[in-house]
Amino acid sequence: MIKIPYLTALSTYFSYGLLFVFGHFRDFFRKILDCFHSSNLQGYAPICLGPEDFYIRRLYLRIQDCFGRPISSAPDVWFDVVQRYSNDNNKTLRRTSKVTRCLNLGSYNYLGFAAADEYCTPRVIETLKRFSPSTCSPRVDGGTTTLHNELEEIVANFVRKPAAIVFGMGHATNCATLPALIGKGGLIISDSLNHNSIINGARGSGATIRVFQHNTPSHLEEVLRQHIAEGQPRTHRPWKKIFVLVEGIYSMEGELCKLPEIVSVCKKYKAYIYLDEAHSIGAVGKTGRGVCELLGVDTADVDVMMGTFTKSFGSCGGYIAGSKELIQYLKYTSPAHLYATSISPPAAQQIISSIQVILGEDGSSRGAQKLERIRENSNFFRSELQKMGFDVIGDNDSPVIAIMLYNPGKIPAFSRECLKQNVAVVMTAFPATPLLLARARICISACHAMEDLLKALEVINQVGDLIGIKYSPAGSDKQHQEQGAMKLE
Repeated sequence: MIKIPYLTALSTYFSYGLLFVFGHFRDFFRKILDCFHSSNLQGYAPICLGPEDFYIRRLYLRIQDCFGRPISSAPDVWFDVVQRYSNDNNKTLRRTSKVTRCLNLGSYNYLGFAAADEYCTPRVIETLKRFSPSTCSPRVDGGTTTLHNELEEIVANFVRKPAAIVFGMGHATNCATLPALIGKGGLIISDSLNHNSIINGARGSGATIRVFQHNTPSHLEEVLRQHIAEGQPRTHRPWKKIFVLVEGIYSMEGELCKLPEIVSVCKKYKAYIYLDEAHSIGAVGKTGRGVCELLGVDTADVDVMMGTFTKSFGSCGGYIAGSKELIQYLKYTSPAHLYATSISPPAAQQIISSIQVILGEDGSSRGAQKLERIRENSNFFRSELQKMGFDVIGDNDSPVIAIMLYNPGKIPAFSRECLKQNVAVVMTAFPATPLLLARARICISACHAMEDLLKALEVINQVGDLIGIKYSPAGSDKQHQEQGAMKLE
């Protein structure tokens, strides 16, 4: 639950109101002018209707230079950001040949494996020579190599589950798996801030979907009890199965899932748990095994464990881990396994090698050092931002740190001012977040040195003073602040 000051909420509503009013005025006069021009549609309906892309045209395009910035180097601690310009008020952006060397606070390079690594990179290059970049085939045809089988065994052992299956895309892992696990007559209870891939997977399943308040086990229990008592709509028959969907670390908030309490509730009502560890696997826990290890939850109590290789492992793809019966069933039914091209062999080798480093199987202690550094870096950075007076959300040990901006005018101001001082940040706003809760999302890496973090803090502090986003002045009374705040999820 995020508490936003009433005055900030009012000014944010007012800003969005102005944007919407002027946007509709422009659309109105555009329609009048279009009456004097012949249509080129030749009887076809327009692909993009005005109301459908209003937000893109009238809000997003104004600040699209703050998003999708191309880079021309590996996403290491420092990387090259390609400069762009626009001649039509940001409707289109053109790349230049110039680059800016920037401190990277946006990539999910939690353990630093996305750049060249002394252990991983030579093995990936050797795999590329041996297997080529792609299998050019689904797993059930000619797309299963010895590397894929080895990877699935390693992942299962790493997350402490009997078996695992890997896919070539992290987003598709959720989208393709959930419809295979549950369908009509089933009940999905999803955290209100779950990732888009979970939402799309749940919708595609055909199951009944209900939402519980973000990370609130007591409300989850209320929803479970109510819908178990009521049964299926109209017929009131018992549900065929019930799944509770949660994330290990919520990607936009940096908050840890209250997994022990949720496990307790699900056991009580005999509901299956589906845990998405995209941002937590490899990044938290003493040996990098995610929130189960960090929070002391037995992996046997989590029915389906999902994760991606795009964050801590510096690769691509995703996995599902569970019982041997579950994984065998998914190999017969999951469209991502049956029809999609299998994960690239060099990418698979990158995952295998990075896990070996994490576990110390490379003969060094670099993995343990990386895990210790990312924890220290994340907690230090979060603590310093809070001392400066920024409204920061998220939990300790999480490498995802969100700085709340709220007002839409602060989004481009923060992004552009940071870029001027060679700090690259990621901005997130509606529809990725609720309308009032725009933020800058910082991703900390184990490879960030102390001087990098101090440089980032200095720049963010200056920009925060310049654009006025220090909503929690250092030393102020927290209870007094909360009295003049409204709660938003």
